[in-house]
Parts: sequence; C-alpha cells; structure tokens
Amino acid sequence: MRDSIRLPLHLVAGFALLVLAAAAFHAIAGAALGPGAQLAALDAAVAHWLYARASEPLTSMVMVFTHLHSTAGIAFLSLLLAWHLWRRQARYWMLTLALAVPPGMLLNVLLKHSYQRARPSFDAPLLTLSTYSFPSGHALAATVFYGVLACYLWTCAQSRAQRAGVALGAVLMVGLVAFSRLYLGVHYLTDVVAGVAEGLGWLAVCVTAVSSLRRHRERGLA
Repeated sequence: MRDSIRLPLHLVAGFALLVLAAAAFHAIAGAALGPGAQLAALDAAVAHWLYARASEPLTSMVMVFTHLHSTAGIAFLSLLLAWHLWRRQARYWMLTLALAVPPGMLLNVLLKHSYQRARPSFDAPLLTLSTYSFPSGHALAATVFYGVLACYLWTCAQSRAQRAGVALGAVLMVGLVAFSRLYLGVHYLTDVVAGVAEGLGWLAVCVTAVSSLRRHRERGLA
C-alpha cells in the first residue's frame, strides 16, 4: 500500500515541476523576445550596470569560474561524478546524469537556434562569443549538473541540516554560474533565468523517469 501511494505522489511532483518550469520559460521568452518585449529595458539596464562596474581582480576570477563551467568543464565534472557513482554502484543515478546533462545541453543548442537572440553588445567587451544568447547554456548546464548532484546527495543525507546544506549549495553554485555570465556581459538577465527554468524542467523529466524505472523494476523483482 505504501509503495502504491508514493509512486503517484512522485510522478505528480515531477510533473508539477515540469509544468511550472515550462510555464516560467514560456513567460520569460514572451516578455523578453515577444511583441512589446516588456523585459528588454530591464535586460539592457542590468547588462550595462554590471559592465560599468567590472574591475580586476574580480573579472579574472569570474572568467576562470565561468570557463570551469563551459561545455568542457561540465563534461569533466560529469565524468568525475559518474566515476564516483560507478564506484558506489549507483547505476540509476549514473543513468540520470547521462540523460540530464548531454541531452539537456543539446536541447539548449536547439532552443538557441530557435530564438536566435543576439548577445549583449559593448564597445570593449570583456568576452566575445559568436553563438546565440537565449537561453543561457551555462545556466542550463549548471542547473542540470548541480541538480542531479543535489538530488543524489539529498538521498544520502542523514539529517535535515545536511539536506538544507545540499539544497543551498546547489542554489549557490547555479546562482554563481548565472552571475558570471551576466558580469562578463555575454548574457541578459532573462537569458540566465530562462536557462535555469529550462534546466529545472529537463531535470524533472530525467529524475522522474529514472526513479519511476527503478521503482518499476524493483517491484518486478519483489
């Protein structure tokens, strides 16, 4: 009886997160890029405010941090986590990681080419990129990677304090990655918020699907 109740609640929670994330992404895209673009002025104001206050040594520190969360950096971090999960024989978490990170980053590329938003422009940019801006790939990648890591550590935590630390740590890391992209002037505010929303939606799909698969197989073996 207990398992039959937990599975629907688990699916409802995952579906609810997916719906909320998708709705948030759609609203942000409409407000930032749709007719009227109500958030365009806010995007420009935040981008130029941060650009005007950029200085050393913070710029160099942020540059290193953002490169650590590039495609190559996330791939390296994912391999390290996968190695740890393999040693712990946590094969379902390995599957979750494999489904969340690479396909999630591919989804982001497809969305970038769908919206084709130009990046912020400055006379002397701190960092120049030729790819599209919306949604932020760094924000998406950080959300799915640290999201999977947080979900895994949450299941290993022994107390509420540990779970709170895991949640706060994941939020902090995603927030720092998002800030690094804003500070360097390669993304607008709505780019990174949409990237986080996209990441949460995809994370909900992956975690829910793999957890449901695990429960189904465990029931079959019972």
